[in-house]
Amino acid sequence: MKKLFFPLMAGVGIICCSGNNANAQQQEFNQHISKEFTLQKGVGGVLALYNLNGSLNVEGYSGDKVLIEIDERLTADNNADLEVGKKEFKLGFDTTADSIIVYIAEPFDTRPCHNCGRWERRGGYDDREEIPYDFDLAFTVKVPYHMNLDISTVNKGDITVQSVSGSMHVNNVNGKITIKDARGNIRAHTINGNLTVNYLDTPADSSEFYTLNGTLSVTFPQSLSADLQFKSWNGSFYTDFPKWEVLPVKVTRNVRKRESGTEYQLIIDRQIRIGEGGRLLKFETMNGNIYIKRQA
Repeated sequence: MKKLFFPLMAGVGIICCSGNNANAQQQEFNQHISKEFTLQKGVGGVLALYNLNGSLNVEGYSGDKVLIEIDERLTADNNADLEVGKKEFKLGFDTTADSIIVYIAEPFDTRPCHNCGRWERRGGYDDREEIPYDFDLAFTVKVPYHMNLDISTVNKGDITVQSVSGSMHVNNVNGKITIKDARGNIRAHTINGNLTVNYLDTPADSSEFYTLNGTLSVTFPQSLSADLQFKSWNGSFYTDFPKWEVLPVKVTRNVRKRESGTEYQLIIDRQIRIGEGGRLLKFETMNGNIYIKRQA
């Protein structure tokens, strides 16, 4: 593996923590949920899955149904609070002809809220009240090979995707992301964890890969032809592709108006070209190295 270049600027890492201290008297409730969906359209389609606490494991297969297995766990400090959770906690499953949306519906809604900076609280709580129980959900999902994914979790779990050839939007916060045998365009983002991707084919269009605190490693076919843009504060960029060329530094100027005057922000993007170039692949870390590898 060859280290390419460039001194990297010092930066400040961000650590996100979440969770409750274990309690010797903690009460617990477990149940397993199975769901099966058939989309009316035979090709493509979208699975959108918005978890909060727990892992996601998604695998492509040759069938035409979406099969979802969920291990649900509720915990509380006492039985009364656990009973509140058992009555209140609820998952949502919304379907259309070509999409399935899976999310937590109660005690709040985990679907992306574009008009607010938080989840919508429900169940009679206001923003100052704590929900008296905790929960985590482990998803195991099978989807048709060509399905598109929009999936996320935040705490207590990693995300793994295997043998899915559609486009993907994958987000995590306190966990790693691993994507195996991909073919489509990917936007993958995590904060505290490694991001590892293995491509069987080079994506047709632009893709983006980001981790704040972790290693970023992406493997491409030997026939890769693309322009690669990368940033890192406390890390280096490596590749074992033998033929590449450094492209001119690209500088973008952002202009912001303030009371004290006009502020200009200069963003410097470093790029290399592998093969004939073309599609743009973006890689960014704060505290970690970036590895671009060839398939063996």
